[in-house]
Amino acid sequence: MDYLLALDQGTTSSRAAVFDARGRLVAIAAQPFEQIYPQPGWVEHCPHEIWKSQRHCIAQVLNRARLTIQDIRGIGITNQRETTLVWNRITGQPIHNAIVWQDRRTAGVCQALSRQGLASTIRQETGLELDAYFSATKLQWLLHHTPGARAAAEAGELCFGTVDSWLIWQLTGGAAHLTDVSNASRTMLLNLRTLDWSGTLLDRLEIPRRMLPEIVPSSAVVAHTCPDVLGAAIPIAGIAGDQQAATFGQTCFSPGMAKNTYGTGCFLLMNTGEVPVTSHQRLLSTVGWQRGSRDAPATYTLEGSIFIAGALVQWLRDGLGLFRESAEVEDLAAQVGSSDGVMIVPALTGLGAPHWDAQARGTILGITRGTTKSHIARAALEAIALQVVDLVSAMQRDGVAPLKELRVDGGAAANDILMQLQADLLNVPVVRPTVTETTALGAAYLAGLATGVYADEAELQGFWRMDQTFEPTLPADARAEMLGKWQQAVERAKGWA
Repeated sequence: MDYLLALDQGTTSSRAAVFDARGRLVAIAAQPFEQIYPQPGWVEHCPHEIWKSQRHCIAQVLNRARLTIQDIRGIGITNQRETTLVWNRITGQPIHNAIVWQDRRTAGVCQALSRQGLASTIRQETGLELDAYFSATKLQWLLHHTPGARAAAEAGELCFGTVDSWLIWQLTGGAAHLTDVSNASRTMLLNLRTLDWSGTLLDRLEIPRRMLPEIVPSSAVVAHTCPDVLGAAIPIAGIAGDQQAATFGQTCFSPGMAKNTYGTGCFLLMNTGEVPVTSHQRLLSTVGWQRGSRDAPATYTLEGSIFIAGALVQWLRDGLGLFRESAEVEDLAAQVGSSDGVMIVPALTGLGAPHWDAQARGTILGITRGTTKSHIARAALEAIALQVVDLVSAMQRDGVAPLKELRVDGGAAANDILMQLQADLLNVPVVRPTVTETTALGAAYLAGLATGVYADEAELQGFWRMDQTFEPTLPADARAEMLGKWQQAVERAKGWA
């Protein structure tokens, strides 16, 4: 039996999973790590803890699967995207904590760059919005605010990378400085059509090209692990940002197929084929994956990114103390038939697509003396689903094919109330697969195709199994009323800070 090891390095935890040659989950391990908040709106991770927790998960999952590293045919890596690290090329030591994708410290920088007319250039070159969400201004901030960093970067002494690059550097003992096209496309530095770093943007943002990793395909043997690190030289054969990996794991291989991941944030991706779609609704055109070689055509996706989804439930748990475990939100929401007019706009770190308002802030509207924590819990689930409706509506206005069904994954996809709300508000079936660890599964699939464990995408489609389909049941007038109230609430949350 051939086995694949998937490393799934997320925003709040590191995970490792082993899959077999039939795409079945053999074992999984996870370890949370510290979230660092130096100032309001700033979010950091310790690079050493990212690697330490990921390495711990590797050892743990192999033990649970009763395998050794020699049993692994290939390694796939998937990761929280946009999070930015810089380390010394000689010592391997980070010059600063990782700046996380949620971090808003460069929002003012982005506004200044927009006033200089850079937003349209970024949209044309990268398919992205000029926003602090992406890596470029985070990297610029590190070069400007870390003593000696600018000179060291110019001298070729520093490496920049997203989390995939950092893990590959560690796994290879510093022998490989790489990223794949999907992660590169989230830095706000990649030309979406040439699939190479943009000289124009590097010059405008004063980022030395020699800091940047080599760009490689998402599915190909691109490096081998150092035997001193894992105990054997295992091919690193799959790399993809977490949302692209989840799309691949959901086998959304045909244009028009879409998936939504309910994690810390919420990410809706639709396959648009081999040509990037230019969005007029402030959605993101991004690389989904590239297989085989750098000359092979890439598959593109249209993406809507929601900053706060599962994080809203975490805030209700930790910030308000409404329950002790996140899973309890479903039981609490089930105690009421509706939110009774309560509406939450979860703009805790601004609003992402399609609004892109860094100054928006979270609001709770419609509270009365009769409001209970059950109403707030249900309103939170409605808020997650309503944000997804905004994304799908924007995609339809961009002229993509009408959504026929939505495949779902991520931790909150296990919440039946949320999934039914999503089907009702979208008015399309919501389909949950039997394997909801689709992010790790996608990384394993990419590695398995490159190492010959799997023959082709058709074989992978044969592995996909449905767990449950949620059919829409909400009357059209009730849906329209709820969507109208939501739009009013979003407008009241905008521009608050």
